Amino acid sequence: MANIALPRLKPLAFKPLAVLRKPAFAVTAAGALFVAAAAALAALVGPLDLGGQDRGSLQAALHAAPAGWLQALRPAAGPLTVTPDVMRLSERPLAVAGGVSWEAGAPPARTYAGGPLPAAPIGGFFAPGPAGPLPIIAQDGRTPAEAYARPFHPNGRPKVALMVGGLGLNARATRQAIETLRPEITLSFVVYAEGLQGWIDMARAHGHEVLIEAPLEPMDYPENDPGAWTLMTDAQPPETVKKLEWILSRASGYFGLTNYLGSRFLADGRAYEAFASGLRGRGLAFIDDGAAASQGGRLPRASAERVIDDKLSAAAIDQQLLALEAGALQHGQALGAGFAYPVTLEKVARWADEVEQRGYQLAPASALMAKR
Repeated sequence: MANIALPRLKPLAFKPLAVLRKPAFAVTAAGALFVAAAAALAALVGPLDLGGQDRGSLQAALHAAPAGWLQALRPAAGPLTVTPDVMRLSERPLAVAGGVSWEAGAPPARTYAGGPLPAAPIGGFFAPGPAGPLPIIAQDGRTPAEAYARPFHPNGRPKVALMVGGLGLNARATRQAIETLRPEITLSFVVYAEGLQGWIDMARAHGHEVLIEAPLEPMDYPENDPGAWTLMTDAQPPETVKKLEWILSRASGYFGLTNYLGSRFLADGRAYEAFASGLRGRGLAFIDDGAAASQGGRLPRASAERVIDDKLSAAAIDQQLLALEAGALQHGQALGAGFAYPVTLEKVARWADEVEQRGYQLAPASALMAKR
């Protein structure tokens, strides 16, 4: 799939989150990106055909779009159509074997051993909330983090894990990640995405465990604005909890959250504790991009060690994946992160198929967590 040659925008005044110290999950100047992307989108693909769907909700998703999402669109493809299958995902799951077929030239879906994960929501792990179902700890003490994580059985080899984020905004890239990456790869979805529940259902049906991305305040807010439901550093804990509950009620089936921006928020102990307390009370995990590596919170935690596509080239991604393996060999495990760029998806698919032949064990991100 050809990429659109666009300049990569750099952060304005801060070094983004470690996994997102690049545009992995939207780590660039989002304000400037939105202006540039809107103009480029209008020029490249014409007006959006929403098929009668809510334009406001899609605009919110576009405003929060990760850097580089436009590069996943095909050039000269005519008007961009938000197809009915994507909109339908917000109402009910899209059958793995059915639904809308891939467009010509897209990678075919692949089948792996292990089968699907249980459909969400799982009884006993949710309760009604003001904006929708919210995750809860079951009466027997089991948590949603345990219920929705992909099962894993270590074999004694060094563990390597990878999470791929920015999913849900571009249907083609999202389907490619779900259907062509090995099920051990953890997938992370933008909370503003249309059809979020359906994408999560589809990912779990293909064996992937899922995270959702919490928008957190960056250093250069409001120039870099993660959207209306951003958790703010100076907010009082009740306001943080209120916004967090909206984020959590967007879908079910995720085992935890990861961060979308957040360099300022994650550096503030008071703000982070309100956030961590909200997750802890609902039995969820938190996997960050590295910006919160020193934070605990008494909940299942992991921090990514490197961004594999900080330099967006096939050769650079190969080097980062090899470095990830070296880290696993040295420390027994290593977690990386990447964004759903076409080249990233292609390189990760190939790497994941081969890494175990070199003596490693491919693991879901949840298998690298520790409670701290």
